[in-house]
Amino acid sequence: MSIEPSHVATATQNAYVPRKIDEFLKEVLSKNGSDLHFIAGDPPRIRLYGELHNLRPEPLTPQFVEETLKEIMPRAALMRLEEKHGADFAYIIPGVSRFRVNVMRHLYGLGCVCRAIPSKALTLDQLNVPDAIRNLCKVNNGLILVTGKTGSGKSTTLAAMIDDMNARLKGHILTIEDPIEFVHQRKNCLVSQREIGTHSPSFSEALHSALREDPDVILVGELRDYETMSIAVTAAEMGILVMGTLHTNGAAPTVDRIVNAFPADKQSHVRAMLSTSLRGVISQQLIPRAGKPGRVAAHEILVNTPAVANLIRQGKLDQLENAMQSGAAHGMRLMDSAIQDLLDKAIISGKHAYQKAINKAKFEQFKDMG
Repeated sequence: MSIEPSHVATATQNAYVPRKIDEFLKEVLSKNGSDLHFIAGDPPRIRLYGELHNLRPEPLTPQFVEETLKEIMPRAALMRLEEKHGADFAYIIPGVSRFRVNVMRHLYGLGCVCRAIPSKALTLDQLNVPDAIRNLCKVNNGLILVTGKTGSGKSTTLAAMIDDMNARLKGHILTIEDPIEFVHQRKNCLVSQREIGTHSPSFSEALHSALREDPDVILVGELRDYETMSIAVTAAEMGILVMGTLHTNGAAPTVDRIVNAFPADKQSHVRAMLSTSLRGVISQQLIPRAGKPGRVAAHEILVNTPAVANLIRQGKLDQLENAMQSGAAHGMRLMDSAIQDLLDKAIISGKHAYQKAINKAKFEQFKDMG
């Protein structure tokens, strides 16, 4: 059963009282922005298609920011802010949108960043993802990782993949998030959504508990530490489909990051486990569209073929990129190939292709093309 954070449920059940921050959030949505930066001592800012712009000219006073944020923070988040000087939670304006909120202390007082979350997950068709990603949605066990920096669209891609499974399968999908972002309605699947801090103290504890909750698919919002990674790999070995995110740039570095999260004496064992349980790695970034507003995702894709599994098992992770380069028949591709494809189709400009490319020399000739 999908469970909303406590303050969301209360706001929905009772007559909703508008909060001070609502007018700023609604303005962000009206301009098609993705984030509100609400920082004491600075003007409120909007992230619009990847770039920050002032929403209002006047700086926010520390007192106004503190009053505004404490008005929307649930009790648990207030306690975390007092203890750890930062907190994550979900906020909803009923009938308008959900937001993922991070509150932190900084030099001039409090601040927050609010990420707008669409009320409904986009579909794989709407995202126009490569066939290799669609094929990964059809595996029934193992480990699938979606990686990239913050704001690269990882949650959107994973939500679309979960939505596809929800429509096709008859099983139990369990999500573990901090906080809950997309709320998935039941289609053919039972969907359970757990929020860290509200329904479980940590990712590792929630994931450990999930193994006893008869899941077919587990979505882990973030593989943050060794313990969470260890349980995720074990669950994938047990025949559960585990999907998770990492803040890594590139498919090959993602495998390296997981292996190196383990103690040296266990790394050969985890490589052997990954060689059999890993299904694929999707690494992505968002690039501004050419000639019209919006951004498009460029995907680097690693599929665990026998050749890739052999490299992982032997610890030859530096050769994974070569395997990806020659694995186009399996849907594999490097980030620069994905960027080149978008450039060839005139979806992105040469300037942005150069800015986002890994090997800048390959795109040098395009860097001044708008």
